[in-house]
Amino acid sequence: MSVFGCKSCNKCGKKALNPEIIDKLPKIVLVGNPNVGKSVIFNALSGFYVEVSNYPGTTVDVSRAFTEFGQIIDTPGAYSLGNYSDDEIVTQNIVQNADIIINIVSALSIERDLFLTQQLIDMGFPVILVVNQMDEAKKRGVDINNEKLAEILGIRVIPAVAIHKKGISEIINSIKNEQYYISNNKTPYIKELFKDKNITKYDKFEKILAIESQNSQNQEQKDIIYSQRRQIINLIISKIIVHTEKKESFSDVIGNLLLSPLIGIAVASGMLYLLFQILGVFIAGDIVDFLFTQLNEKYSPWIRELAGNFIPVSFINEILVGEFGILTMTVEIVIGVLLPLITAFYLFMAILEDSGYLPRLAVLTDNLLNKIGLNGRAVIPLLLGFGCGAMGTITTRILGSKKERTIATALIGITIPCAAQQGIIIALVAAIGGLKIWLLYLGCIFTIMVITGTVLNRLIQGRATDLLIDLPPMRMPLIFNTFSKTFFRIIHFLTEALPLFAIGSVLVSVLKMMGFLDWLQNFLSPVVVSLLHLPAEFTDIFVMGMIRRDFASVGLLDMAGLGAGPAALDNLQILVASVVITLFVPCLATLIVIYKERGIKEASLLWVGTFIISVFVGAVLTRTFGFIF
Repeated sequence: MSVFGCKSCNKCGKKALNPEIIDKLPKIVLVGNPNVGKSVIFNALSGFYVEVSNYPGTTVDVSRAFTEFGQIIDTPGAYSLGNYSDDEIVTQNIVQNADIIINIVSALSIERDLFLTQQLIDMGFPVILVVNQMDEAKKRGVDINNEKLAEILGIRVIPAVAIHKKGISEIINSIKNEQYYISNNKTPYIKELFKDKNITKYDKFEKILAIESQNSQNQEQKDIIYSQRRQIINLIISKIIVHTEKKESFSDVIGNLLLSPLIGIAVASGMLYLLFQILGVFIAGDIVDFLFTQLNEKYSPWIRELAGNFIPVSFINEILVGEFGILTMTVEIVIGVLLPLITAFYLFMAILEDSGYLPRLAVLTDNLLNKIGLNGRAVIPLLLGFGCGAMGTITTRILGSKKERTIATALIGITIPCAAQQGIIIALVAAIGGLKIWLLYLGCIFTIMVITGTVLNRLIQGRATDLLIDLPPMRMPLIFNTFSKTFFRIIHFLTEALPLFAIGSVLVSVLKMMGFLDWLQNFLSPVVVSLLHLPAEFTDIFVMGMIRRDFASVGLLDMAGLGAGPAALDNLQILVASVVITLFVPCLATLIVIYKERGIKEASLLWVGTFIISVFVGAVLTRTFGFIF
């Protein structure tokens, strides 16, 4: 849980809050379906920024802000409080301790969203209803009578356009007068169920959840509640909505075209090519090369000399400023490689999200991804994996089941080269030349991806969750939102990545001093020479690949004769080595993230499985592709 708010300083100009006062502040919980604007309203109420996207399911973490009128807690998007997904479980755990619930619904999907509203009313919590995106509904010919809606529900209803701050002051005023917003408009069965006035709201909450949960033993009661709730909502909709003449906008035309297979696939291919040009060519090539060179040639010698003057102990020096030191390798990789790559990638993704394109890409790829146990939402972590494997693995949190998260993590770890690696692999394959080489390389990687997904889909119990997703209107991204989102995502990533890299660098330094890395090189030499038909020197690349995939790629670049030295590999060996390095084990940073996200068992199985797959595929290729060369 991220906590935002000033507690101990006055630098921001706001009075610091006393911890005792914080504990007494009412808990104001923002609840709503995905993509209704909860995070935007959270930002407006709190004054602090969290992730805001035009894509369902992006509020994965729970954020909290402290204000003069209460603790504001943003929750993951949930369609109901019935234990159907991890997000809904998190939301219901927070809701049961809420003092006030701000239920945000979208005017574009109010018929669906009001189901959660009625569920919250049934549970007896003080609810303030915010009908957001009123402007978009009006454009689509939907006029909502919010006064009538408030009268029927018996709670305060506030129309809002959150991105333009409309309705925010009304929400704050309503929070300060929350005692007026407990509704008695419960479904008939709920009223009958709780005739006892002495029953507490927590008992009601638990009892209703027991009935409505996924594993409910009270199916008849569950069906009654759902049926009555649906009837109430249908009646409400018939009384509050007036449909006016809708004129198809340019945004609607573009949005519909992107869903057509032919145009959609063409645009997706163009987006991927643009992403490759930005990350694989410009950033991974020019920017990373410049920054890494500057750090390696100027910063690292300076910090080593400084450490040598003040810290004479060789053991500590090796950990701090050695070949894999915290102040050398960690800084070079995080600042020189990862920072420019994730900045460009996050900016690109923010534009795609806020434009409304990503949900359409998810719909377009849903049928294809279903065949390997995923749904269209998995396209997000898979795309992020092309930026950084660790980043893509973290983003698998948005997937609806453990099975999907496991499959997506495996595909990222095995078959998707990170951005830093892509540029080098492209240079290697291009050095051999010819369309058939590209087809062979891409065909191998795609085949392994399909086989991996298919096998895991059959081995792991369960099925892909259904793709429940809104299609927001296509729009021009807001510049401030796009850059702010990119900035805070970078901060969040670095906060998670830096400690992991520091731990990894200490571990590798210790292993080196113990002689383990030298032993590993000798141990792997027969595998490299006998199975892969590669020079013994390639063993060093194997070892470096375990630490950083892009390190291995750089070493391969030199062996291919594209660096400073002469070529040590022929064309067949370059192709085989490129495939092996692409499929090779996740780098240390990604492995640590996988361990954190999936646990030691899955992380270990993935590491061993990836090693076996890469060696096996390389051994097959080196024996079957000889006729081409």
